[in-house]
Amino acid sequence: MSAARFVTVEGGEGVGKSTNLEFVRCLIEGRGFEVVVTREPGGTPAAERIRELLLAHGEETMPPIAELLLFFAARSLHVANVIRPALARGAWVVCDRFTDTTRAYQGSGRGLDAELIERLAAHVHPGLEPDLTLLLDAPAEIGGARALRRGTADRMEQEQREFHARVREGYLALAARWPERIVVIDAARPITDVQTAIVAAMARLWHGK
Repeated sequence: MSAARFVTVEGGEGVGKSTNLEFVRCLIEGRGFEVVVTREPGGTPAAERIRELLLAHGEETMPPIAELLLFFAARSLHVANVIRPALARGAWVVCDRFTDTTRAYQGSGRGLDAELIERLAAHVHPGLEPDLTLLLDAPAEIGGARALRRGTADRMEQEQREFHARVREGYLALAARWPERIVVIDAARPITDVQTAIVAAMARLWHGK
C-alpha cells in the first residue's frame, strides 16, 4: 500500500498524546513510509504565533467566538502549508489534534453552535478529514492530575474540571457518531496496554480499510 494517510491523535489534557504520537510515528516509519508529525494549534510559523495567543495567560478576556476563529485561522494555515502538501507527495501525516478538538472543546466545552463549527470546517478544510483518529480517553480527574504534574498549566489546561468533563463527553459523542473513523482507547490503562490498542487500531490502515 502506498497511499498517504492522515492520522490524528485526540483527547483531553494529560492523556499521553505526546508519548503516543512518537509511538505512532515509529510504527509508520517501520512500514517504510515518510511521516510528517505536526500539531494544532500550530504547525507553521504563523500558526505557532496564533497558538501562543490561544494558550497564554493574557490579561485580556478571550470570548469563546474569538477562540474558535483563532483556532480555525491557525488550522487554515496548517492545512494549506503543511498537511495538504505532505499528503499530496505521498507522506503520512500524524497530527496532535485537529477539528475534533474544536468540536469537543469549543463545541461541547464552551457550548458554541455545532453547525457553525461544521460550516467553518467545510470552508477551512473541504474534503479533508482524518483517515483514522486515535481518541485517548481518560476521566477528567486522571488527565488533570497528570497535566498538573507536567508543570505550569496553559490557559486551556487551567479550566475547571467541569469544563474538561464536558470536553470528554463531547469526544465520546463524536466517537459514537463516527465509529468507522474514531477509535476510543482507554488511556487510563498502563502504557503497554495503550500501545497494544494503538497497534490494533493502526492495522486497518495497513490493510487499506
